Amino acid sequence: MPHVTDAPPEAVARDLRGLRDALDECLPARTIDRNLLIGTWNVRHFGGLTEQWRAGDDDSPKRDLHSIRVIAEIIRRFDVVAVQEIRGDLKALRHTMKALGPDWGFVLTDVTRGDPGNDERLGFIFDRRTTRISGLAGELVVPADEFDRIDPDALDRQFARTPYAVAFESGGETFVLVTLHVLWGDRPDERTPELRAIAEWLDEWARDVNAWDHNLIALGDFNIDRRGDERYDAFVSTGLEVPADLHAVPRTIFADPGDPGEHFYDQIAWFTGDAGQPALSLDYVRGGSFDFVDVALPRRDLTRASLSWRISDHYPLWAEFSRR
Repeated sequence: MPHVTDAPPEAVARDLRGLRDALDECLPARTIDRNLLIGTWNVRHFGGLTEQWRAGDDDSPKRDLHSIRVIAEIIRRFDVVAVQEIRGDLKALRHTMKALGPDWGFVLTDVTRGDPGNDERLGFIFDRRTTRISGLAGELVVPADEFDRIDPDALDRQFARTPYAVAFESGGETFVLVTLHVLWGDRPDERTPELRAIAEWLDEWARDVNAWDHNLIALGDFNIDRRGDERYDAFVSTGLEVPADLHAVPRTIFADPGDPGEHFYDQIAWFTGDAGQPALSLDYVRGGSFDFVDVALPRRDLTRASLSWRISDHYPLWAEFSRR
């Protein structure tokens, strides 16, 4: 049985070289004393794995070793990545970590129980050479006695998948990354209360002088349909801001090329201080998404739907910050 760290077949090796070239063109190079690259990626149904370089027509799952090497190649371009849709089955994650090598670490939640939780975890993968966990990690659970004082338009139930906050330190800067995967629901308006609640919680935490750190960055899959809709307005209602150059980049492989603002699911946002919260002290440089459709598995002749089960239906979204 082949192993993910084996030298791949020549065709796979050629494809990986092409992927690296595409990444070089799209993403800034990581420079240990100059920049910090933070990403977020919903990796579809990131659980099981077929341990072959190419999964056969009758194999399930369709994600294979070639797919894992593609995922690892993308992740290694960042200092830290928030990952959504990690499943209870950790086989694909563990193989990804083997492909990344011993310099990489991860931290993740337990599975969220219940049907709305969808057997999912939230996690972070990070390069331990540039980034370390600084001590704080926690999940946001609303205490039962606080529901009475929460605006009913904000939240009337517990979070389906509890937001996950972890503090990291890199280059002398400490920052708290808060990731979540907002429940899809039966109707778009069902997502609005959860988005408003997370915005209000982040606002309160940012204003708390006893908080661990005021460098808060919210990132993940917020299931926002488009900029300016009710879900987006709820997300930014307390002063969170999405940088302008992330407004028009596509988030999903199913987005209409003529409307990159469609399916505005994934976000990276922070407070600028305009609404009274402490502003982010990191200096933002630029951001974007990475379109892997033509370079991930180019010889497979896959439909986008088939590609989504091997890599993802979401593009990774990223933000670059300068190191002072």
